[in-house]
Amino acid sequence: MAGHVIRRLHQNATQVFQARLTAAGQDLTPVQYAALDAIRGAPGMDQVRLSALIACDRATLSGVVERLCKKGYIDRSVSATDRRARVLTLTPEGAALVADLSPIVAAAQAEILPGLTPEEQAQFLALAQKSAAAVGAEA
Repeated sequence: MAGHVIRRLHQNATQVFQARLTAAGQDLTPVQYAALDAIRGAPGMDQVRLSALIACDRATLSGVVERLCKKGYIDRSVSATDRRARVLTLTPEGAALVADLSPIVAAAQAEILPGLTPEEQAQFLALAQKSAAAVGAEA
């Protein structure tokens, strides 16, 4: 069944990610890395936008942002255009961390879908992205 297979793939992806980062001496979760990488790509976004971008509910993301602030990887400030919004940017330490980890995370991708050829991996990703986009459209 699809749900079981997706859960197993998620478990493998998380295990591979954690093993690679632990070997690199880092203590980040996949969601924390996704948040850092998204902020790197769009500095100055608010938490609501980040939540949507990385598909993380707002309550969970609030804790993720708080932990990343405490680690010194991101700055959170009040938006100049909306006092209720919090704008996120990487600190120099956060930017250096993402730069250091990006090649490690990229190399780990080959381990996330074992048993598939590069062509099959590309096909799987295209289909998974198509399905994820349909889920997002329904919300």
